[in-house]
Amino acid sequence: MMRFALPLIFAAALLPAQQKLAPVNEASYAKIVAAHKGRIAMADFWATFCVPCRAEMPQLAKMAGKYAGRGVDLVTVSADEPEKEAAALQFLAGAGVGGPFYIKRAADDDKFSALVDAKWSGELPALFLYDRTGKKVRSFLGDTPMKDVEAALQKLLQ
Repeated sequence: MMRFALPLIFAAALLPAQQKLAPVNEASYAKIVAAHKGRIAMADFWATFCVPCRAEMPQLAKMAGKYAGRGVDLVTVSADEPEKEAAALQFLAGAGVGGPFYIKRAADDDKFSALVDAKWSGELPALFLYDRTGKKVRSFLGDTPMKDVEAALQKLLQ
């Protein structure tokens, strides 16, 4: 078991010492999306305790890297508790995800979820695609085949 933990520990050691998960709440989420205007944003809500999230993350990172030159950004928002922040950072580093990294710190989880997507109850994983104008154009709630995400992404790139 230790054999599998070591790469994550080494990957975390490669992160800059100041790297943290920036808190995101109801007010700041809209600003984060707006900061990606002119690019396509894939906003992924995940957690270390979520098995499908951990399976999807390396694939999303690879997809984001593949299309970065065409204006695609991956925005990750952890739904972990504060005491799991270090584990979340270790996982992101091991999965090859670039920053910045966010952690959900909503005053009201239901209001936050409704703000992001009226049909989202907060289940994980959840991925939201935003076009270059910052408009949400697609939601993927729950475990989603990556081929479906990539097909939606490719439509936005046309």
